[in-house]
Amino acid sequence: MPLMRHPALKPFGLFALCFALALAAGPARATEPQAAKPDAKKAAVPELTPEEKKEKEMRSACKALICGIYHNKLAQGADVSCNVIKSWRKETLNKMISKARISWPWGKARCQTQIKLKRDMLAKAIAEPKLTAKIDTHTITCEIEREKGPYTMKFDLSPTVTFEKGKAVSAKLGWGKIEAPALAKSAIWSAAKADSFFGVFEKSVVEDINKFFTTNCLEVKDAWAK
Repeated sequence: MPLMRHPALKPFGLFALCFALALAAGPARATEPQAAKPDAKKAAVPELTPEEKKEKEMRSACKALICGIYHNKLAQGADVSCNVIKSWRKETLNKMISKARISWPWGKARCQTQIKLKRDMLAKAIAEPKLTAKIDTHTITCEIEREKGPYTMKFDLSPTVTFEKGKAVSAKLGWGKIEAPALAKSAIWSAAKADSFFGVFEKSVVEDINKFFTTNCLEVKDAWAK
C-alpha cells in the first residue's frame, strides 16, 4: 500500500520516516549494513556509491568523536559540532516503513543536520548515577526525489534523554517547527502530537541510543580508545 493513499496511515508513515531519518542524520543509529557471512556478503550488502562512501566517512569521524568523549569521560574541551549527511535508497525506506504495511512511493531521500552536543553532558551521561540531558534543537532538512521534482521537508527536534548508570532509560524527541508541503505537514504534525502525548517511539529511541554507545562505538574503537 503506497504511503499516502490510506488516510489512517498517513501520520504513522510520515512520522516513521522522519523518525528514522532523524536518527540516521544524528548519532543515535548506525545505518551501514551489518557484516554478512563471506559466501553471502556480495548479495546481502549492496555496493556503496561514491556519494554514500563520502557520507559514511563523514559520519564515522563524528561517531568516533562522540564515542571518545563518552567512554573516556572527557569533559574538558570543545563541544561536538558535526555536519552530517545521509542518503537513503528507496528500497531501504521501504524496509523501514514495511511494519506499517505501507510502501514508499517516491525515490531516494537525502538528509542533513548539524549535530550539536555538549561535551560535559556526554561525559556526565556515563559518569553520573542519573542525568537528564536536554539536547539543543536540531534542524533536519531532507530532500526527497520525485518524478515531478524534489520534495523538501525541514523539521526541528529538541530531544531530552534520561540516563541511569550510563544507559538511556527514557527519551522524548521534542518536536518543534515543521516546514513541508501542506499535506505532508498536516500528517507529520498529527504524528508528532501523538508521540508527544503517548511516547509512540520512545522505546525505539532508547534502544538506538544504547546500541550506539555500545555496539556502534566498538566499530570505531581504534579511533577513540586511549
